[in-house]
Amino acid sequence: MSIPLLEYKPSSQNQRVPGYEVPNEDTPRIYRIEDAAYDSELKELIWATYRQVFSEHVILKFFRQGNLESQLKNRAISVRDFVRGLAKSEAFKTLVIKSNSNYRLVELALKRLLGRAPYNKDEEIAWSIKIATNGWDGFVDALLDSEEYQSNFGENIVPYQRRRYKDRPFNLVTPRYGNYWRDKLESERYIEGDIKNFLELAKSIEIKTVTFTPVSTANIQIPDTTRNTTPTGIPISVNPSANFPVR
Repeated sequence: MSIPLLEYKPSSQNQRVPGYEVPNEDTPRIYRIEDAAYDSELKELIWATYRQVFSEHVILKFFRQGNLESQLKNRAISVRDFVRGLAKSEAFKTLVIKSNSNYRLVELALKRLLGRAPYNKDEEIAWSIKIATNGWDGFVDALLDSEEYQSNFGENIVPYQRRRYKDRPFNLVTPRYGNYWRDKLESERYIEGDIKNFLELAKSIEIKTVTFTPVSTANIQIPDTTRNTTPTGIPISVNPSANFPVR
């Protein structure tokens, strides 16, 4: 039996009130599959979905989901199903899930899938319990099947950051992993010869004493290298075009 989602009070964030800003360069571009009449426009929509879900400006070919892209191009699945497939893919689990805690996964998922930040700590706790009980896939289904997602993005709109009034974009303030994982990678990367282990490293070095053997020069015999015969003829130089006579 799964634990029901805990109740939490939403706060008055920008996306919950109507906006009167004049459209400018910070206004998010809305990608709809109905507007993708040409192949180039459909590729832009697919790339926008990758950028929104993975929050990466460069997606390696290894991480791309060709099967999902093909189904979306043939209109076999909706944009919402495409987002669902990317969020549940092994590439997403490798890049994001394995390097974050449940609390931070809630923050990342709300920003990337619902286009808003968590209301408060109570919402993070409530959704983290959902991850613990239903797993990551169940958590993704709960977000994409929610009324909030349907009312804002529907079936064919790529999620985007709603009402970015003056804050920086989510992909700049919430990188792929947090400080804990970054510090963990740093500590594991420089174990050998780390400055914190310098004393132990110095103690582990074994210094060998060099011993010298005395040698008597009286017993050294230098061979006689003098020649008994005088060379005759005209020697040939290394350069075949130059000769020099014998004196």
